[in-house]
Amino acid sequence: MTQLNQPESLSQPLTQSEFVATFRLFSRFSFWIQLFLGAVSGIVLLFAMLGRNMGEQTNNAGIGFGVVLAIIGLLLLGFRIFWDFRYRLLGRLLHAENSQVYPSKEHITHTLRIGLVSSLVGVLIAFVASEETVAVVLAKTLSQPQAMTAYSPENVIRSLDIFVTMANVNLIGAHFFGAVTSLGLLNWVED
Repeated sequence: MTQLNQPESLSQPLTQSEFVATFRLFSRFSFWIQLFLGAVSGIVLLFAMLGRNMGEQTNNAGIGFGVVLAIIGLLLLGFRIFWDFRYRLLGRLLHAENSQVYPSKEHITHTLRIGLVSSLVGVLIAFVASEETVAVVLAKTLSQPQAMTAYSPENVIRSLDIFVTMANVNLIGAHFFGAVTSLGLLNWVED
């Protein structure tokens, strides 16, 4: 692995040392951004789950489904953060002075593709969860009469409903950063 090519828009191919520095920088940046957004999503989702009265039976299964999808998206983000940590270890191997421990181009490409696929699936799950949660909040809003003369507890929009939406939007952002990192690095690795 002596040289890796940059996108066609740039004239000079990356040398191995430039690629290693870029790889390490992007993987470190992606790791911390995803960890931060994942932590925010996890905390907000925890507030939403603990703030809901679990013993109270409501007629709103939509928000519950949004919470389940958010948990799935958060678990997938946990895998993606672990995978970004593997990127960092791969960057250390590329930085090693012993050329016998260098991973092959195919191994690097395979690792980046797994990260990309997991991020894209995460974006899809978080997007569906966000759309579903926003639709439930919109349905609650539309079902309330303008004068609000009658009180119906299942139609009241609670701040906890917005927390679920916020958690899902943060998950979209975290998975997006992971996908962009994988795509950028994959673009530099492939010919």
